[in-house]
Amino acid sequence: MPQLAKKRILLGVTGGIAAYKAAELTRLLVKAGAHVQVVMTQAAMQFVGAQTFQALSGNPVITDMWHDAANGMAHINLTREADLAIIAPASADFIAKLAHGQADDMLSTLCLARTCPLLVAPAMNQQMWENAATQRNIAQLAADGIRLLGPASGEQACGETGLGRMVEPADLFQAITAQFASRCLDGKRVLITAGPTVEKIDPVRAITNLSSGKMGYAMAQAAIDAGATVTLISGPSCLTPPAGASVIQVESASDMLAAVNQHVAETDIFISVAAVADYRPELTHTQKIKKSTAALTLNLTPNVDILTQVSQRAQPPFCVGFAAETENLIANGTAKRQRKHLPLLVVNRAQDALGSDNNEVILLDDQGAHPIALADKLSVARQIIQHLANLAN
Repeated sequence: MPQLAKKRILLGVTGGIAAYKAAELTRLLVKAGAHVQVVMTQAAMQFVGAQTFQALSGNPVITDMWHDAANGMAHINLTREADLAIIAPASADFIAKLAHGQADDMLSTLCLARTCPLLVAPAMNQQMWENAATQRNIAQLAADGIRLLGPASGEQACGETGLGRMVEPADLFQAITAQFASRCLDGKRVLITAGPTVEKIDPVRAITNLSSGKMGYAMAQAAIDAGATVTLISGPSCLTPPAGASVIQVESASDMLAAVNQHVAETDIFISVAAVADYRPELTHTQKIKKSTAALTLNLTPNVDILTQVSQRAQPPFCVGFAAETENLIANGTAKRQRKHLPLLVVNRAQDALGSDNNEVILLDDQGAHPIALADKLSVARQIIQHLANLAN
């Protein structure tokens, strides 16, 4: 991932069962090209050995104040060299140290001496999290400009359920990546449609398509990371919406149109990623159609083209369309962009992109065609966001 290539990440690991998840976070960061320096507390090593992190990071793990690197000044030099520090997991004890400026081990000392941004991913029992002392400490960290990631809610190692779980490594990875993303959409209000629509035939049958919503959700995440306020209108999808997005769940094309019309007037940028059904059944049966040997004919009627309607408003937002084509991508995409009066259209091969985790697209604008090479959809989305920001600003 370009945002993390050669970035120096300091990963602090404190005592708690969630320490094993920090190993996966290390792997993800290294895979993305980051240089990861792990610092462990003595309590952390009761849960995961330092050798694990050394093998994953490719760097010696620092575990005590008397580490011999940098002439005994590791607690100063480590953060001066780092682009970002993250504590994951951060125990209740370590959060208390941060809040009160205590520096009695390597990790707490380097946090006090740091000059780089600090992220903290709390992990503890729900009662410890809810304790008034912990909440005072958390409030102090926020007031000090330390960014908190979580905690999440769910089943805990102790068998209880509630707030206190560490945010999953993949989500922490995305939060770290977002720290280095361009803030090219700061202050912008972005409306995004994503996923398929479902057009009912009867209570158990429907017309839909193979869209998973992955590209639309990736666009929402990339826009959030770029500083935008995002409203995501999503057709049926099993995906978890990006944290920070205002989400509206819809089913049919008519539902999606109504939601878009409700929010588009307050929108700066409209990104139409959803695979909206072109047609719906003329008649929706209230009772299940009984199976028979006779042929069944469905009369279909066109749905409103949501993107065209938005682009033809008296004062339209900056409109971005997506087109899945099976052939002649540039010719078909260019014709669609001109027909809908769009400043930017993203076109890809339908047979390659639908349901896939990766995408390869071509951006079409007034200056011509701009290909984006095959990559994971979030990486592609970030490049699209940067391109549209250059056009819209």
